[in-house]
Amino acid sequence: MSVRHTNELAREKSPYLLQHAHNPVDWHAWNAAAFARARAENKPIFLSIGYSTCHWCHVMERETFESEVIGNYLRDHFISIKVDREERPDVDKIYMTFVQSTTGSGGWPLTVFLTPELKPFFGGTYFPPESRHGRPGFRQILEQIHEVWQTRHGEVMDSAAEMAARLELATQTVAASGPLTAELLRHAGLGFKRMFDPENGGFGDAPKFPQPSIPSALLRYGRRFQDEEAWRMVLATCDHMAAGGINDQLGGGFSRYAVDAEWLVPHFEKMLYDNAQLAQLYLDAHLISPQNGKHAAVAREILDYVLRDMTHPDGGFYSAEDADSEGHEGKFYCWTRTELAQLLSPEEFKVADRYFGLTDQGNFTDHSHPAPLPQQNVLSVVAPALTAAERELLAAAKAKMLAARARRIRPHLDDKILTSWNGLMLGAFARAYAVLGEEKYRRAAERNVAFIQAKLWQPPGVTGTGTLFHRWRDGEHDHVQLLEAYAFQLAGVVELYEATLEPAHLEFAIALAEALLEKFFDPEHGGFWQSGGGASDLIMRVKDDYDGAEPSGNSVATLALLKLAAITGRDKFRFPANATLEHFAVRLTKVPQAVPFLLHSLDFWLNEPRRVVIAGDPAAPAAQALIRAAHSVYQPNKVVLGNRGLVEPFAQTLPAPAGPMAYLCTGTACQPPTSDPATVAAGLA
Repeated sequence: MSVRHTNELAREKSPYLLQHAHNPVDWHAWNAAAFARARAENKPIFLSIGYSTCHWCHVMERETFESEVIGNYLRDHFISIKVDREERPDVDKIYMTFVQSTTGSGGWPLTVFLTPELKPFFGGTYFPPESRHGRPGFRQILEQIHEVWQTRHGEVMDSAAEMAARLELATQTVAASGPLTAELLRHAGLGFKRMFDPENGGFGDAPKFPQPSIPSALLRYGRRFQDEEAWRMVLATCDHMAAGGINDQLGGGFSRYAVDAEWLVPHFEKMLYDNAQLAQLYLDAHLISPQNGKHAAVAREILDYVLRDMTHPDGGFYSAEDADSEGHEGKFYCWTRTELAQLLSPEEFKVADRYFGLTDQGNFTDHSHPAPLPQQNVLSVVAPALTAAERELLAAAKAKMLAARARRIRPHLDDKILTSWNGLMLGAFARAYAVLGEEKYRRAAERNVAFIQAKLWQPPGVTGTGTLFHRWRDGEHDHVQLLEAYAFQLAGVVELYEATLEPAHLEFAIALAEALLEKFFDPEHGGFWQSGGGASDLIMRVKDDYDGAEPSGNSVATLALLKLAAITGRDKFRFPANATLEHFAVRLTKVPQAVPFLLHSLDFWLNEPRRVVIAGDPAAPAAQALIRAAHSVYQPNKVVLGNRGLVEPFAQTLPAPAGPMAYLCTGTACQPPTSDPATVAAGLA
């Protein structure tokens, strides 16, 4: 990196933008001043979108954006703009859709050329600096685009206008067709089963993403249709992932995906959103198959990793850790057989060598680096069967390895705090407390929601609803309004209420839901816009409906509102959720594999949910035991609520004259009250 250059990004808070602050490229942030300059100078915009822990973003920066020649060419002929896709998923969604529709693929770094009016006309992903392996070089592309802009300017503008119109048409949702029935869930579940990899677990081929929404949807399908084979597929997937290199065998937490079908070699970056969803999946697996506690152990390892390495001192959760350290992908995580033989005792090494399947030649090479490190071993569980004595030796070996690894140079930490991803992790900690009963997880959840309220939430005033900002870092928040922020945070706070029954958490959930509906809901057609109204830096508003590595804001908002409606009895939360399901009926019918989390919402919506009302003081030990019991059974279509605060009116009438009591209700019909946790669990099972 050259320190002779400093561009506008040096004033930004995004770690990704700051990584490019000293490129010789004259970078701008995504703002009105950059757009105005493009118009004034009649230059096309070169838009580059990525994120701070993106491996190929680092490669393109090293090869291309640190080039003085390319920096000068961009300065002369383009207005160059950098966007952090994690801060602005609404911007990324529009231009990723364009690139996918015109090239057939997408990814990051995302490379797009726009008119000064922000309309795209050419795009792709990673480009090397010079042409190689059949891929055009970035310098060659710049020269061609400059020539076309100069000599065929009118054609470019007409083409961009046409593409923008097509893009807006492509992002519109087709009107509903046919009723929403359980048959849609059956069809989707059978489709997921056909995607299952019986040898390695998971759904689909390499590269393999965990995409927890799919196995979670299959668990719901298995329960609804009494299909134990579906459950076995999910449990096998959980076991294979936990044993693979995608799972950090020493420090806990999962990488973003595996490049192979066996879950062995990961793309080493660790994302908060993946680990939040995977913690939830492993809690589900534990409830379904609690016999040996192995799935609960994986959930604990994920959450303990987040507490140790991904938590701000005041309680917010950081966004991600990089794949690279010291310029090499995976260097922090990998080992040579020789260095482990030197680190461990002979007895420890013998066990670790067999357990992890170490080899002299290694199983991973970073081919993106011009001088890859030799003989690197990604740790995975190859020989799990150990005697009691061997387990002790392995534990000692892992402790030594973790301590030695801690002395290495760590990968870059993206320490921005996003309300969206924090909402996902908040829900995971809250539910882990409810299922596992560990107070440290409740403390983490409570501190996190307090952080969000203090740093990123502006409560409602005399008129209007509250405002939730998306990103906080280094003492400042942004002003971006995103559906994901409100929806994911709402879902997390609802889970925290269900785990604690603290009325203040329900009040916050209601305030979030009211703001969500005010700012993003489309009352005419149903569904939620990804961005707030009046955003001047977007060429269109989009309703995101794809549950990929992250679930969509529409899917999460729908389920959270349905649960909140069941807890509060308020139709103003239920009706928008109903309208959203109907709005996306075609997606649910035709391509359910694209909306697996929305299937969760449909599953919840199809039947009156079970309500576990725990009357009495929620802080009393007897009430805590009843709350634990209500969360000890895999019953996804339930809500847990108290009889205090802003809960539905019927729950407020349920008495607890002699101490906390639990009522299992459907509609206005309840089973006899009980103070016995085992009776609560049995009633839900």
